[in-house]
Amino acid sequence: MSLIGILFYAFLAIIAVASALAMLIDRNAIHSALYLVLNFATVAVLYLALGAPFIAFTQISVYAGAIMVLFLFVIALLGAEKLSGSEPLKTHRPLAIVLALVFIVEIVLFTVFRNQDISPMVILTQDFASPKNIGLTMLTQYALPFEVVAFILLSAAVGAIMLTKAERSPAYKLSHGEK
Repeated sequence: MSLIGILFYAFLAIIAVASALAMLIDRNAIHSALYLVLNFATVAVLYLALGAPFIAFTQISVYAGAIMVLFLFVIALLGAEKLSGSEPLKTHRPLAIVLALVFIVEIVLFTVFRNQDISPMVILTQDFASPKNIGLTMLTQYALPFEVVAFILLSAAVGAIMLTKAERSPAYKLSHGEK
């Protein structure tokens, strides 16, 4: 890989990590959602650079498009732009710092002591991320997890509809004997 390629991936990685951190730190929920959109877009650009355009455009249309519009709509509808000023537990910050340091040490040890012969380079075909191959893989090799995720998402959608239904219509109440 050339120096320009390394700098390009490093730039995208910095943007992805910075937007993820900004999303976690910002107290304004709308700003956090927009930082998450930036993170999704950066990941989509990484997918494009790695030669997976279908996955990149799916990332943009599904995550940055549909889900984030839904998040922003719910945030604006509920008026929950600002998070409450409650302080986290006193043990959370030191624990987070220790876990972050352990993670950084693991990354450094992995990069310093890694063995190049652990796993050979996998040669991917030109159409490894095509919609046809993704569909065949999802519906053959990963059929059960695919159906479980679909059922969980359907259950979540039905649950959200049931929880947000504030008041039943008068016609519904009359037909079901409610007062």
